[in-house]
Amino acid sequence: MSGAFEHLNKKLDRPLTVKSRLLALLAVAAMVPTLFLPMWQMTFFAQQYPEGLELFIYSHDLVGGDDGNDLTEINVLNHYIGMAELKPSDFTELKWIPLLIGMIALLALRAATIGNLRSLVDVVLILIYFGGFSLWSFWYKLQYYGATLDPRASVKVAPFMPPVFGYRLVGQFDVWSYPSWGTYSFMLVGILLLGGIWFTWRQGQE
Repeated sequence: MSGAFEHLNKKLDRPLTVKSRLLALLAVAAMVPTLFLPMWQMTFFAQQYPEGLELFIYSHDLVGGDDGNDLTEINVLNHYIGMAELKPSDFTELKWIPLLIGMIALLALRAATIGNLRSLVDVVLILIYFGGFSLWSFWYKLQYYGATLDPRASVKVAPFMPPVFGYRLVGQFDVWSYPSWGTYSFMLVGILLLGGIWFTWRQGQE
């Protein structure tokens, strides 16, 4: 058993290959769009809104479609059923997510320039934790807003859970929720970093 750990530690201490460093640098570049592209999108369809109301969730902001007007309309509808107003200032995640993305980018850049395989594995583990925690936080917020309704609202509806991913009928609205371009860019970051780990891990085995 100790021999296996010693072998693993030796591999993790290997300097990154040139291919691994290049992939890590590409991963850093792929993180940039996550700060400017929406991470998630929700679309609400109803008879009175055949073209749909859109809500784009960025790493740092909530933005409605139609130059922001859709968010205003969504909040008006939420008011009728007693749901709290969706305000970017109430989402603390929008304050720390960009900072964490920047931190991960710096760690990946450090690994690409002076790091070994262990440093790149650490970045991937942080990335996985960050992605998982962000999804949990998104689920928690949706659950909170859908379950915490004002009993004095003019329209009475039962507590509900908006979809985190996919489709769900909420009242009279067909609600779709799915990843957007920022999340796909984030996934590309993970693929590039895993590729970087692979090239250094298999060094000497060819």
